Amino acid sequence: MKERSMQFVCTQCGRIETKWLGRCPDCGSWNSFEEELAAPSPQKSGKTAQMSTETKPVSLSEISVEPGFRYETGIFELDRVLGGGVMKGSSILLGGEPGIGKSTLMLQMIEKCSFNRSVLYVSGEESPSQVKLRAQRLELSLSNISIFCDTRIEVLVSVLQKTKPEVVVVDSLQTLSSSEVASPAGSVNQIRFCSTELVGVCKQMGISLFLIGHVTKEGVLAGPKVIEHLVDTVLYFDQAGSGVRLIRSAKNRFGSVDEIGIFHMSEKGLIAVENPSSFFITEREGEKTPPGIAYTAVVEGTRTFLVEIQALTVPSKNGFSRVYSDRIDTARVTRIAAILERHAQIHLNDQDIYVNVAGGMKLSEVSIELPLALALWSALQGVSLPSGLVSFGELSLAGEVRTIGFAEKREKAASELGFSRILLPKTNHSTGKLKQYPCETIRKALEICGTMKVK
Repeated sequence: MKERSMQFVCTQCGRIETKWLGRCPDCGSWNSFEEELAAPSPQKSGKTAQMSTETKPVSLSEISVEPGFRYETGIFELDRVLGGGVMKGSSILLGGEPGIGKSTLMLQMIEKCSFNRSVLYVSGEESPSQVKLRAQRLELSLSNISIFCDTRIEVLVSVLQKTKPEVVVVDSLQTLSSSEVASPAGSVNQIRFCSTELVGVCKQMGISLFLIGHVTKEGVLAGPKVIEHLVDTVLYFDQAGSGVRLIRSAKNRFGSVDEIGIFHMSEKGLIAVENPSSFFITEREGEKTPPGIAYTAVVEGTRTFLVEIQALTVPSKNGFSRVYSDRIDTARVTRIAAILERHAQIHLNDQDIYVNVAGGMKLSEVSIELPLALALWSALQGVSLPSGLVSFGELSLAGEVRTIGFAEKREKAASELGFSRILLPKTNHSTGKLKQYPCETIRKALEICGTMKVK
């Protein structure tokens, strides 16, 4: 009997080698090669699964776009992240931690779509009875939802060609398998082969495809990167705390990647939060805020949020200053502390620094640097910042407060939530109703805060 050949496949990028390597030459990952059975490349005849222009090129002006080529799912927050709705023939990959609500969101979405379109829910992790029990708990309409519980790609493609649904959800990508690939389900070869086959068939038939994917312990989608390049949109489902779920777009061929959708988990499933401007601000009795608290306005896509940055400084116990921050990048906190020490003579080199964002939202915008510096200064001095104050601005290494975008949008959002004063870069021009305190440097900003009355 002929011995079956083996190969080694990188779990990150899908590179194939005949022997094991410690480091992948393509993506640079260490210890990412896994041994798998090598299968011969399948030989197929006829057209490929991808969309084809038949035998000759055509002018782009001659291509017709059907009405309703993009349609809404019925869940406003999901449509926002997708760029206004789902495109026919598009493929969307949704990833997130176990138990965060990926299957729940997809089941709610497919129920909304079932009123106007034919839908199919492909389950490889749950039986039909389990899916029905969850749908009943969510009080969903079941009559228009079709379910299929077989993850063999050949059978699934045959079902799609016969039933021709308009929306398909596959739960999950790691359960798909093909008899033409010798590796087990969930392996790199299986994921790559099945995804390519399924995405191609759905594009050819104009089916909107949703794939649910698992994530690794590092928080990235499991499987080779070729999967992310293959699909049109990549969404990540994160948990921000207090039952809040955030859905972000890491890739979107048909919309912006800056939008985020906010959901609240309840007994009846995920509920969209349509107006979360003050969702990440802690409600306190009285007007005075504790030391180490600063408010700022951040812009995510078309939305503006008011968020609360919290800072705490305590003397280091071993002589080495450490920074603890998981909602704001640790390198950014260290840089802001260095700017304060160099240009404002605020010594933090003997302090342990703790930084947090109320509500668990992760912040990466440059406009948070000025309020972060104010929060660190307030925590070290033990002095509360003036009440009703919101600030934003980027800090340069020279201690300057640099211009940021969307100043008027930030000021409008702060005004609607009852803030009365705004600390902003001098080069930003705003025509809002808040009392403005422009500043050129971080030293000037701290002097302004020191002279303001703290109510």
